[in-house]
Amino acid sequence: MSAADFAFVFAGSGPVEWQLTAAVLVGTLVGGGAGFLGVWAITRHTRRVARENAAELIVVAKREAAVVAQELKQRAEEEIAGKRADMNREYDRREIEIDVKLREIRSHEESLALLDYQLEQRHERLERENLAIKQARDAMRSLSKSLRKRLEGVASMDADDIKRQLREEVQLECQDELRAMRRSELERSEQEVQNEARRIMISAMQRLSSQPNNDITATIVHLPSEEMKGRIIGREGRNIKAFEAATGVTLLIDESPQMVLISSFDPVRREVARAALEGLVKDGRIHPASIEEFVKRAHDETELLTTKAGEEAVTRLNINGLHPELIKTLGKLKYRFSYTQNALDHSVEVGFLASMIASELGLDPNIAKRAGLLHDIGKAIDGEYEGSHAIIGAEVVKRYGETPIVVNAIAAHHEEVKPETIYAGLTILADTISAVRPGARAENMANYIQRLDRLEKLAFSLPGVQQAYAIQAGREIRVVVKPEVVTDDKARELAKALRVKIEEELQYPSTIKITVIREQRFTEVAT
Repeated sequence: MSAADFAFVFAGSGPVEWQLTAAVLVGTLVGGGAGFLGVWAITRHTRRVARENAAELIVVAKREAAVVAQELKQRAEEEIAGKRADMNREYDRREIEIDVKLREIRSHEESLALLDYQLEQRHERLERENLAIKQARDAMRSLSKSLRKRLEGVASMDADDIKRQLREEVQLECQDELRAMRRSELERSEQEVQNEARRIMISAMQRLSSQPNNDITATIVHLPSEEMKGRIIGREGRNIKAFEAATGVTLLIDESPQMVLISSFDPVRREVARAALEGLVKDGRIHPASIEEFVKRAHDETELLTTKAGEEAVTRLNINGLHPELIKTLGKLKYRFSYTQNALDHSVEVGFLASMIASELGLDPNIAKRAGLLHDIGKAIDGEYEGSHAIIGAEVVKRYGETPIVVNAIAAHHEEVKPETIYAGLTILADTISAVRPGARAENMANYIQRLDRLEKLAFSLPGVQQAYAIQAGREIRVVVKPEVVTDDKARELAKALRVKIEEELQYPSTIKITVIREQRFTEVAT
């Protein structure tokens, strides 16, 4: 029952006092309940606030405890790292000290080993000296005995006999020394000359840079169409006959597509024919009259190009006072080749090489340069002269006022004429260097094999030769001699004799190294 129901019962059951009392009692109960509820609510709120504050304090305490624990952990780790670094430094220091001690120990061991080796060497030297002293003592004793006997024999000889015997003994004693001295002097002088010559040639070749070779290709004229071949031949072949008569070449027209081959032994004519035919093909009008016109035009253009080539060669070498006809003739070498080597480039190269070698030797480089440039000019002369190109070239340059030194150098560069000056030798040397450098000239396989066979036969022609082998592409020959026939001194003389025979009887590029081998072998088989 609630307080309201209780008050209602009291009000309905008695007088007014009871009603008042009941009302007071009800009011008291209501006030007490409300106070209890208020107190209970306040207490509950207080407990909740206290509980929340306690939870916050616990969280704060945990955070502070975690921070303190982290600081302690970091401090502990730092202390551990410091201790570890100190221990590592101490360990490294100990290792360095141990390494230094080991090096000192090894150094002492090496020093002891060196001292031990030196002591052994000194002991061996002392033993050799003792043995030499003993041998000298024995030799002195034997010499004393022989001297005593000789004095006894001299006492019974006259003065002439004594002089003659002394002369013979001195000759016998000094013969070996004189032979050894002569051999050493010859070797030293030959080595010095070879070293100086090698230095000069290497210096000249290093200063000159040129193309290795120029390939010769067939003179081919390309046509725009196959129909052009018929126009070149013409009706009944009159065009091709007129062209060949005007140029002096042979036109080869075959089944090769869109091309014509020009054949002639004269490279200048072949060049004129090429230029004329290209002009005719480009113009399109091909008949005997136009052929003569274009051939004449091509001939004039070729002469201009030839003169220009000669002037360029003279300008490159900076040569003055050369006759214009010689310059024009020199330019014709542009169209000539020797073993795939362009004759004009070869002449310019020889001029440079001769000039450089002359400068190294203290000679006039201009004379050497002039002789080197003109040495092959005979190859560009037409057939009205007789003889080799060296002789022809010498006659031509002599006619145009060249000096006797240059004339002799040109005539003698193939040793057909005796060289009269050192400039002729320089021209020969420069011509050889330019011709034999790697890649300068091509050589026929048959000629190459024949030259190697000839080289071996020259070696077999000498007495005492057992075997001979040409190696290094013919640049070296090794000769094995019979040791019972050829002595060491004769082997040296045999090498020189073979060198002379090769130089006199064999044509070869560059140099040929000669190695003479003399050996004896004794073999026994124990059973």
